[in-house]
Amino acid sequence: MKKTAPKKAVAKKKSPAKRSAPIMERATTVNAYLTFNGDCEAAFNLYKSVFGGEFIYFGRFKDVPGSMEGNRVKAEDAEKIMHVSLPISNETILMGSDTSEAMGQKATAGNNFSPSVGTGSKKEADRLFNGLSKGGKITMPMNSAFWGSYFGMFTDKFGIQWMISFVQNNN
Repeated sequence: MKKTAPKKAVAKKKSPAKRSAPIMERATTVNAYLTFNGDCEAAFNLYKSVFGGEFIYFGRFKDVPGSMEGNRVKAEDAEKIMHVSLPISNETILMGSDTSEAMGQKATAGNNFSPSVGTGSKKEADRLFNGLSKGGKITMPMNSAFWGSYFGMFTDKFGIQWMISFVQNNN
């Protein structure tokens, strides 16, 4: 009887260690926020005709509580778009607004968009806001906004304008 040599054990290659993403309380989304110099409504009507769907929100500067009484919004800016949201998919929302030179804003073609980050908690909103704004310029500190979100804006140290929000549940 012929003896066979024992099979050599084949060492399995170890798979490289996987980097794990930070654990978040809920999914964080990043969407585009577009800024216009008075033609936001026309632009979003075009986007709606191409992408389809319905606006989630469509508000004018005159709709901001107290905006006309306090003269923060000039009459010529009253009909401009303060905010519009158009869902593109389950994960993506295209958002936008007109600027108001009376409030010290002017959109410049080429840099008239911002990442808009939505978080699953107030704690995560604060963490991202504090981390990303370090060394930059805060234009609106995180705070409860009249539309129900916990919201803030800043320009980071690289010149990118960011918006961070957490939609608070008012139940």
